[in-house]
Amino acid sequence: MTDQGGAWTDWVGREQEADDLLDLNRARALQATLDDPRAALGPGDALPPLWHWAYFWSMARSETLGPDGHAARGGFLPPIDLPRRMWAGSRVAFPRLPAIGSDVTRRSTIKSVEEKAGRSGALAFVTVEHVVGDSAGPCIIEEHDIVYRAAAEKGAALPPGKPAPETAKWVQQVEPDPVLLFRYSALTFNGHRIHYDQPYTTGEEGYPGLIVHGPLLATLMVGLVRREHPAARVTRFSFRALRPVFDTRPFTVCGAPEAGAAHADLWVTDPDGFLAMQGDVHWK
Repeated sequence: MTDQGGAWTDWVGREQEADDLLDLNRARALQATLDDPRAALGPGDALPPLWHWAYFWSMARSETLGPDGHAARGGFLPPIDLPRRMWAGSRVAFPRLPAIGSDVTRRSTIKSVEEKAGRSGALAFVTVEHVVGDSAGPCIIEEHDIVYRAAAEKGAALPPGKPAPETAKWVQQVEPDPVLLFRYSALTFNGHRIHYDQPYTTGEEGYPGLIVHGPLLATLMVGLVRREHPAARVTRFSFRALRPVFDTRPFTVCGAPEAGAAHADLWVTDPDGFLAMQGDVHWK
């Protein structure tokens, strides 16, 4: 990979704006997809944390999509010439939650572009700030980390993982399947084939199964707070993706609340006992 004399860093500071309506049907469809245990959402209810990822669709024309289902490189994001693009993590603050049925605007700014060398080869990291607001001002402030990497050899084993903690007090086992991944892809208008096209994922990219979306894992992590403390209002959440999770076996979403504090460590344990995702959440 080459950045052509610093051309990728020329994208730093680029901005983009999008408008959307937080429609009720999409929120209820996500609630059904996640098997959310609370009563059906209604107009004016607060949109649950991280459910804004089901809005602000990137609606690229089909003719512009690459072979993996992603939109062609360039445009708002820099045209980094590495084939695999993944959601590496986010840091999200919720000054307040927007109401279902409200009109919202998302202002996105590229904050940084960095090239690095990893164990598997060249890497590039792009950090984008998203500020979601309504007529009363900002509701959600997010820093979103995107990683670009070279394709691995087909059938290559995953690198050694870090054992997950054994201190969980909150535990939810999830049995992923193609229907769950397809529905989440549809609700987020995500055309990346690794989440729903099994022949492509195993044959072209060499993975053992469909990959569970990183944002879906993160949403399930925050969902533990909704399950364990229904009255709590999440104020901050961060996560890092460490290892892919596939639809071939169950995984576990875990939490360890801090005694006497409105805070919990969260993580996802893969079927082999390794950390797949790690994060923390604050509420009040």
